[in-house]
Amino acid sequence: MNRLLAWLSGLLFGVGLAWSGMADPHKVLGFLDVAGAWDPSLLLVMVGAVLTYAVGSRLVTRRARPWLDERFHLPANRRIDARLLAGAAVFGIGWGLAGYCPGPALAGVGLGNGDLIWLLPALLLGWWLAGRGRRV
Repeated sequence: MNRLLAWLSGLLFGVGLAWSGMADPHKVLGFLDVAGAWDPSLLLVMVGAVLTYAVGSRLVTRRARPWLDERFHLPANRRIDARLLAGAAVFGIGWGLAGYCPGPALAGVGLGNGDLIWLLPALLLGWWLAGRGRRV
């Protein structure tokens, strides 16, 4: 049951990314180009996502435990440190260069975007390197 719900959640997320335009790198790069030909249309998507999370997380965490697990798995570390800032910078630079972040990149694969043949190996290498860095 957990796997089915995870698959359905991922499918819903991917459809939402595709429908909103977040899986279109040209639209994303237009949104990020605030000093040029800025396309503010994704601002509504981002505001909607933040509001949904803000309300949803409050409602869900009021429960004693999640429906399908023994406990909530929330981050224990709330520090803003150099490692977090460096990771955010690398993420932002990659997003700005490619027009994709990981979720929309995977949704783009589902849409048959052939350009992602170059992005996905780099994304997987980055995940692998990040995992190795945690152990050091």
